[in-house]
Amino acid sequence: MDTLVLDGHQLKLLVVNGSIKLKNNMERINQLNVFPVPDGDTGSNMSATMNAGAKAVLAVEEPSIGAMAKVLARGMLMGARGNSGVILSQLFSGLAAGLKGLDKVDLAGFSQALRKGVEQAYSAVINPVEGTILTVAREGADRAVSVAQDAKDFEEFFDIYLEELNASLERTPDLLPILKEVGVIDSGGAGYIEIVAGMSDALKGKIYEQAKEQQLEKKVSQMNMTSFSGDIDWGYCTEFIMEIEKMDEFNQKDFTVMISGLGDSLVVVQDENILKVHVHTKTPGDALNLAQHWGHFINIKIENMTLQHTEVLIHQPEEEVCECGHDHSYGVAPKMKKKYALVAVVNGEGLKDTFIEMGCDYIIPGGQTMNPSIEDFVNACNTINADYIILIPNNKNVLLSAETAAKIIEDKQVFVLPAKTISQGYAALTMFDATQDVNTNLQDMTNHIKNVKTGEVTYAIRESVNNGTVINKDDFMGIFDGKIVISNPSRVETIQALVGAMIDAKSEIITIMVGNGVSDEEVTSLTNFIENDHSLEIEVIHGGQDIYSYIISVE
Repeated sequence: MDTLVLDGHQLKLLVVNGSIKLKNNMERINQLNVFPVPDGDTGSNMSATMNAGAKAVLAVEEPSIGAMAKVLARGMLMGARGNSGVILSQLFSGLAAGLKGLDKVDLAGFSQALRKGVEQAYSAVINPVEGTILTVAREGADRAVSVAQDAKDFEEFFDIYLEELNASLERTPDLLPILKEVGVIDSGGAGYIEIVAGMSDALKGKIYEQAKEQQLEKKVSQMNMTSFSGDIDWGYCTEFIMEIEKMDEFNQKDFTVMISGLGDSLVVVQDENILKVHVHTKTPGDALNLAQHWGHFINIKIENMTLQHTEVLIHQPEEEVCECGHDHSYGVAPKMKKKYALVAVVNGEGLKDTFIEMGCDYIIPGGQTMNPSIEDFVNACNTINADYIILIPNNKNVLLSAETAAKIIEDKQVFVLPAKTISQGYAALTMFDATQDVNTNLQDMTNHIKNVKTGEVTYAIRESVNNGTVINKDDFMGIFDGKIVISNPSRVETIQALVGAMIDAKSEIITIMVGNGVSDEEVTSLTNFIENDHSLEIEVIHGGQDIYSYIISVE
């Protein structure tokens, strides 16, 4: 086809096709895990992030590639999930920065934008690790810059770019020993290649099914329906995105105060001259009239929640599906302003209840394999009325999303507790004191995390070897502070060996968080085992979490 320049319309086509190709190969990317446990979510996280960007560009018609790239970057940032998703969003955010102000771009300009994307992605990661998506993207961009002057068109350019990306991916095990030991290539790099391959295919006329790309994720939450009355008017879930034309008159904080009187579940996000609003209201017209004073609408969605709720009751009498996309089960943020509000990411009904009892004001459902997005954190914070908000990610793969959300929220004081496991988050809550200042609280909670040992029991989904430990498919694995220390066909023997490895002479408290599928008899046997050999205070929480039969905290 001999494509010599790209504009906004072509970028949209490339992005959507890349998103679809990644979606179609998502499960393969999920299987490329460093550890042979059923928590492979790199593909899911990257696909959700890319899908958010594709959805954003599909909503606009913009001939300028610079403007279209900016829309893409915003969409991906707000939809970014997990570390891989955040890094991916930064690659495209840097690309957008490199394309800023351009109507069209040639090979040289595009290659430089790719390099700018790599620079921004590296700067977003505190401790960049080579042998990951960062390396693959960097080496690919370097090659792209070197051939930009010689390639005859974008089709040839993408062929060369992909060739280097694949070669770099094959080298990742040499840079990251754990990849070589387990026998896999980097999953993030593999996911990025699927996107680029989809973009390359679009240039050559190979377009994937649009329907697959449009199957955007919906969050589903459950609530106790016993208190429902058929006479309730749930109003309208009203969402709109608008372009602010009167920037000199508009103030986000004042606008939020004005529209808050029209309903609840309010979310107001501003990015320069773009405003995104979500509100549950009985008078959606009033909300639209209020907003229209400052600009024009890009996208509007209004759904009758009363009809939706009735439909759910007819077809699913024991549970409610919240069609607006927000979880109202555990969003118990204070309506009256208070000094502190705590937001935690938790999986499992029992653990959710436990964290609320420990003082959390808002629970974001998530954890391993279901990482919440940056937008989930932003939405949670925008519903909270407090002087200080502390985010508790409870997962190392969620930490970066929480930190990014805290940086982009400008009208609230948001802090992140660096809890990388449920055990750390739970233990840290015991140190929280609402009478102390925020810095003292964060310091005390963070210091306490250092004294917490985390143990987890899950099962292997394939054969492998890890740090000398032979792992057979379907074995139960004991993981101590991120390292696999035992693999055994018996779950009982695995948990006993794990607990034995975690407890020492200084240990005082052990908390056992029990997952789905574990019997009361097995838990009793475990507590008897601990009591017979150790003098510890034992606490048992029926967490109901998925994937991990046990989560153990030792202090």
